[in-house]
Amino acid sequence: MVYDWKHWLQSPRFPVHCRLCAVRTGNAVSLCTDCIADLPWMKSACHQCGCALPAGDIRLRCGSCQQQPPPFEATTAILQYRPPVDYLVQRLKFSGELAIASLLSGLLARHLSSRQACMPGLVVPVPLHPTRLRIRGFNQATELARPLGRILGIAVDTRLCRRTRNTEPQSLLPVKSRRENLRDAFRVYRTPTTSHIAIVDDVMTSGHTAGELARALKRAGAERLEVWAIARAGH
Repeated sequence: MVYDWKHWLQSPRFPVHCRLCAVRTGNAVSLCTDCIADLPWMKSACHQCGCALPAGDIRLRCGSCQQQPPPFEATTAILQYRPPVDYLVQRLKFSGELAIASLLSGLLARHLSSRQACMPGLVVPVPLHPTRLRIRGFNQATELARPLGRILGIAVDTRLCRRTRNTEPQSLLPVKSRRENLRDAFRVYRTPTTSHIAIVDDVMTSGHTAGELARALKRAGAERLEVWAIARAGH
């Protein structure tokens, strides 16, 4: 599939065209069936951290999680963070195309709705620091979490947690510095109403952001934490 992004951007009728190849779909925000099939779906992944595993690997957890498990119990990331997923996420995150959030969360919700495991009782988006929120104007994690909650019938709480330190972007730091960058960056302001919570973010890379938020939620009384992300990048 050839992704005709230039045509999509220039087309006056793009709301009824596929976001990637410009084939007419008739839906306001959608991908055509061919582009959906061509997405870099996560085939085999560690149950706990969501990192990609080699094809045919039957382990439930990767070596890293077996040796030093993260503070969350499971991760669901349906796509690998590579083209064209990076393009869609960046258009959402940095160009403010909020309609893409509904598109991506719909794909994630479809995957989650077919699972056999018990659903969490609460969805919590990874919070942005107020300074960054003012600059960007929205929190992409919140924009993903809200339609997820509506589709799955799970409450979304955007006020349970706050980001209390305006940390450096994780993507700009070496892996060894990322956990320290986030240490004590989140505060939970009340006891969660449920012990089983899903943390929602757009992309999971090293897992340190989700891990630090999971620690804060567990200190506040949560017992089981899952991470739900659109995509998983390499460590």
